Amino acid sequence: MTNPLILDGTRVAEAIKEELKARIHTLESQGIVPCLATILVGDDPASETYVRMKGNACKRLGIESKRIHLDKSTSTEQLVEVIAQLNADPLVHGILLQHPVPHQIDERAAFEAISIHKDVDGVTALGFAQNAFGYADYPSCTPAAIIAILDYYQIPIAGKHAVVIGRSPILGKPVSLMLLNRDATVTICHSKTENVAEMLKHADIVIAAVGKPKFIQGEWLRKGAVVLDAGYNPGNVGDVDYDACLAGASAITPVPAGVGPVTIAMLLKHTVDAATRLLRH
Repeated sequence: MTNPLILDGTRVAEAIKEELKARIHTLESQGIVPCLATILVGDDPASETYVRMKGNACKRLGIESKRIHLDKSTSTEQLVEVIAQLNADPLVHGILLQHPVPHQIDERAAFEAISIHKDVDGVTALGFAQNAFGYADYPSCTPAAIIAILDYYQIPIAGKHAVVIGRSPILGKPVSLMLLNRDATVTICHSKTENVAEMLKHADIVIAAVGKPKFIQGEWLRKGAVVLDAGYNPGNVGDVDYDACLAGASAITPVPAGVGPVTIAMLLKHTVDAATRLLRH
């Protein structure tokens, strides 16, 4: 077999951001500066890093980043009130609530408080439903990134058998629906699935989103499978045993520099999309 194609997420992300630059310039000429509000509750170091990274990405592109940092003792009611204020602010186009939130907060209630028109991270139930029907303005960013990578490298989806490992409401489930809407045959595996290895032997496309380091083994793969690793675990490793899977895959994303950079690029794109809606209404 020829060497596998390395699906370079940094390259895909740069292409997306390059296209956004002209759109941002057009918006600015109309007096509109795209703005993403990020809400961080508590002081989780990893979350602080993620929020900072997203803010820096906004700044480099000319998107305003409005950062709101709430105390770890914040209640669900207080958080929902902050979100309501952002919903009502015409200068804020996208709202991102950083996950996870402290235990006393009803995370689902907080997500549902975000206006569908500002749900650029695709976390609301309505956004999920729109994604299922194939017309979401802002699907969840990591699933959108996975589809963007496949499209950038012109990897066929229609008619292919995709196996998704993981069923989270913002990754495994929505990406399965997006693949289904693109005419793939989709199998979803999860913690109760028996013999995951056997399932993968029939997969043309493998989406790893299980949250277990190096879970997917090379011998599980069908020869020539396309592997997209959406996992990120301590030690900069994904959910795929990269070295073991490299030999048999026809294409594979590395970790880091695979799905991650494109996820952030899709968040920026959705924010610009939300700001662009102002020109249409």
